[in-house]
Amino acid sequence: MNKEQISGLQLFYLMAGYVLGTALILGLGADVKQDAWLFIIIGMISGLLLMVVYTQLSCLYPGDTLDQMLPKIIGKFLSYPVILLYFAHFTYSAARGSRELGDLIVTTILPDTPIFIIIGSFMVLMIYCLRGGVESLGRMAEIIFPIYFFSLMLIWFLLLSVEPFDIKNLTPVFGNGVTPVLKHAVPAAINFPFGETIVILMFFPFLNNEQMSRKIGLSSILIGGILLTINSIMMIAVLGPEIYSRDLFTLLAATQMVSVADFLERFDALVILMMVAGVFFKVGGFIFGASIVISQLFKLKQTRSVTLALGLIITPLSLISSSSYVEHLEIGFKLYVPYVHTFLQIILPILLLGIALIRKKLRHGYQQN
Repeated sequence: MNKEQISGLQLFYLMAGYVLGTALILGLGADVKQDAWLFIIIGMISGLLLMVVYTQLSCLYPGDTLDQMLPKIIGKFLSYPVILLYFAHFTYSAARGSRELGDLIVTTILPDTPIFIIIGSFMVLMIYCLRGGVESLGRMAEIIFPIYFFSLMLIWFLLLSVEPFDIKNLTPVFGNGVTPVLKHAVPAAINFPFGETIVILMFFPFLNNEQMSRKIGLSSILIGGILLTINSIMMIAVLGPEIYSRDLFTLLAATQMVSVADFLERFDALVILMMVAGVFFKVGGFIFGASIVISQLFKLKQTRSVTLALGLIITPLSLISSSSYVEHLEIGFKLYVPYVHTFLQIILPILLLGIALIRKKLRHGYQQN
């Protein structure tokens, strides 16, 4: 494979957008209502600890992606099924992100358009971008993220003018105690969206300065988490905890209430464009990770054909994975996130780091002898 490079700023933009990604669509912590922002903070702090694990693995095996580390840590025989698990995880997660975008568009602005047309069109855009490699993805992130960020700032500013806006909707803090928030936050808030940043291990070898890997990883979690926390506070203040806990698209619902002097209205299109951009970051990261896994596993010199094949797989997979958006959410938050995410994003990386540190210590001991 040709060695491409991405700058630290480009990777930061990509991963910060990746953290926001579909989390802005779904609205985090709905089960804990007015304490949703605390739910996100717990996830962010835990995500920072997880990122230390991910970056430590990268430091122990510089220049290696996740699938290249595995044979060195657990051996070739055990590594192959684990590599295939991560490939399946990245591919299925990309399909889930695409489905969330399709349901959003169909529900809001294009109700008469078949969902496969929307997802298929989005996938064509993704393949076109990713065929240019990681440098193309990095340049896109460098252009899109600042616009995405300032659009979010504008929406928050406009929400301050909405009549129902009331910061008292955030009270009582821990109204039902600390335990229910912790129970819902662990491991759900850790896994989604912060644990999904394990895909950053597929990007580190392409970083033009790998010494910045930990700084970039931690800052993307921190900035993404802070933005999600502020967004949750704004949504609860505008909608109230009850509507926040029930509405499928909270940011869109809140923005639809904006009306400045009965003249500036209908900012729905801006929100939907932002959500498309967020899904672009998330799905782009997952597809890139999956394509690198397959390319390195079969020792291919390029990823273009793999990216095209993945696009052809992900589009139908996103459609057959669930019969409705409600079922899609149930599968995600009751099965996939609690079990698959916990194993692949928390348990396994910690075990891999432990084994890697033991190997390093033993190797150092042999060298001294």
